[in-house]
Amino acid sequence: MNELPNNPEKPNMGGPVVPPESYVTPAPMGPGEPRVPEGGRVGGLLQKPQNVAILALAILLALQTYSTHSRFNKLREDVARTLQKDNASNAETAQTVREIQEAAKELQVKVGVLENRQTEAQSQQAALEQMYQDISKNRDEWALSEIEQVLSTASQQLQLAGNVQGALIALQNADRSLSRSDKPQFITIRRAIARDIEKLKALPSVDQPGMALRLDNVISQIDNLPLLSDEKPAEPIAPSRVNAPAAGKTAAPAERTLAQRAVETWRNWSHEMWDDIRQLIRVRTVDNPDALMLSPSESYFVRENLKLRLLNARLALLSRNEGTFRDDINTAQQQLVKYFDTKARSTQAAQALLRQVQANNVTIDVPDLSESLNAVRNYKSKP
Repeated sequence: MNELPNNPEKPNMGGPVVPPESYVTPAPMGPGEPRVPEGGRVGGLLQKPQNVAILALAILLALQTYSTHSRFNKLREDVARTLQKDNASNAETAQTVREIQEAAKELQVKVGVLENRQTEAQSQQAALEQMYQDISKNRDEWALSEIEQVLSTASQQLQLAGNVQGALIALQNADRSLSRSDKPQFITIRRAIARDIEKLKALPSVDQPGMALRLDNVISQIDNLPLLSDEKPAEPIAPSRVNAPAAGKTAAPAERTLAQRAVETWRNWSHEMWDDIRQLIRVRTVDNPDALMLSPSESYFVRENLKLRLLNARLALLSRNEGTFRDDINTAQQQLVKYFDTKARSTQAAQALLRQVQANNVTIDVPDLSESLNAVRNYKSKP
């Protein structure tokens, strides 16, 4: 290779700048002139500072252009990816917006329904409040009217049927109803009710159910009570029973003598004769001889008349008719003594039950509930 000249030309620092065209394109050489190699030409060009600067600047511009182009391509790819992501995000956002809009429409419909229901509930609540106010205003009047009706019914039952327990329960229920209100205005009414309760508790108790059950027991036994006309003669003793002791003797029949056989025959004959005589003749002491002459039909009517007497006594007991009750019980006892066998245990038990019933009081002086009723009515009449 041709060596570059060791002494390049020094640039004219003070002279004018020569344009690059003057040395970039050399003048063509003649045919007789010696040809300079290319390497020497490039080396000559590089020996000039302007050429080096231009070359460096061109390299820098090329590198800058390449770097800028690479960055631009990368930026364009990033922008494309970003735009693609943004488009997908926009599509998702649009879908979400549509879903939100649909959900908002549904919520609006539901809100409208809820508002209608709330309006209905408010109207119902207003109606209930108005009703409650009306009830609270008239509750005391209704309670007092109900208590007055209960006390009036209990007073009627007390006077007509003597139902002391029913009247006592009615008074206790009325006092319990007044105690729930806790109003001092009801103290006067509760005091009157308490006084009536004490009056009813002080009354003697009448066991009407027990007395009625005893009468029913006697009525059920009448068909089995023995009448005086039903008594039959005693059955004769069987000969085997009479001869039983003789049969148990150790002596054999062959060993008996004629006298012994005659005595035994006489004894048997006398026993049979005495049994026949006892069946023919009977001695009895009866206060009413007509009771022994009752026919079966008359015996039936005697029993039925006694039942009717006892049933009438039972009705008189329930209606608290003292006179009728006493008369019927006395008549029933007289019929038992007159027509029935008083020595029989069943007849004696029936007479004992009738005496127990007759020993009780049927009627008692029951008070009225006017004090409690007047207290309720006076409170209601106040303005």
